[in-house]
Amino acid sequence: MTDPENPAFATKSHGNKSHGRLSISASAKPRDLMADPRVRGAWCARIITLFPEAFPGILGLSLTGKALAEGLWSLQTIDLRLFGDGRHRNVDDNPAGGGAGMVLRADVVARALDEAAPGTSGDRGRWPLVYLSPRGRPFDQATARRLAAAEGITLLCGRFEGVDQRVLDHYAIEEISLGDFVLTGGEIAAQALIDATVRLLPGVLGNASSTEEESFSSGLLEYPQYTRPQVWQGREIPAVLTSGHHGDIARWRKEQSERVTQERRPDIWAAYEAAHPPAPPKRKRKPAPPGDAN
Repeated sequence: MTDPENPAFATKSHGNKSHGRLSISASAKPRDLMADPRVRGAWCARIITLFPEAFPGILGLSLTGKALAEGLWSLQTIDLRLFGDGRHRNVDDNPAGGGAGMVLRADVVARALDEAAPGTSGDRGRWPLVYLSPRGRPFDQATARRLAAAEGITLLCGRFEGVDQRVLDHYAIEEISLGDFVLTGGEIAAQALIDATVRLLPGVLGNASSTEEESFSSGLLEYPQYTRPQVWQGREIPAVLTSGHHGDIARWRKEQSERVTQERRPDIWAAYEAAHPPAPPKRKRKPAPPGDAN
């Protein structure tokens, strides 16, 4: 595949992989992993990665995959390797000051970011630019809601020892962490972040109330769930859940959410208590003095 206006297209393609109605091929330009036009204004994820063939991965399956095929959101990949230097298209170099591993070069990453920019807003609130990094701010449900409210997102998937700090500073890139652990690259983290965000988009989940009752949406962990059979291995479904009394069920679920949160996530429980202080006790009215006609 060649393009006289873009010499990066002259490199050997990784080849196409079929994902139902989706297909992937390496490209220096954003590749939309959709065969059909997407819904106008649909949320879009652009991924800068050394492994474009890793996408859509799990995102092409189940509800997110169905929504992708229907054009409710779109996924585009940009192959970082095609912006590398020299015959071997090198993207990394030794860390300044010495040390183990390699660091993604600022000039290489910048070229990929510039290629990903057309069609996106310079307002980071409307189109966040994110680097998946273990030193970033922790990803949580509030962040997923913020990202889902944007027009789209550009995600930079790191490798090796990370990315030259200068390119992160120059482009004001937001760093987000999936947790206190280290992965070999940002691709798995990117898929998790996209999954958590896409499921909040209108029309992706069949039942919108599903996102309102699950963990973190109310500031608490979700209550335990049960389904048939009524008795399994001698364990019964709690009687209140089959009572048909919706008020009792709602109270039980709230109590269980509070209990589970207290036991498993004291940090979340502390934040919840701070946001929901107990109501002050009602003051009792003093009895009227004897003989008071009022």
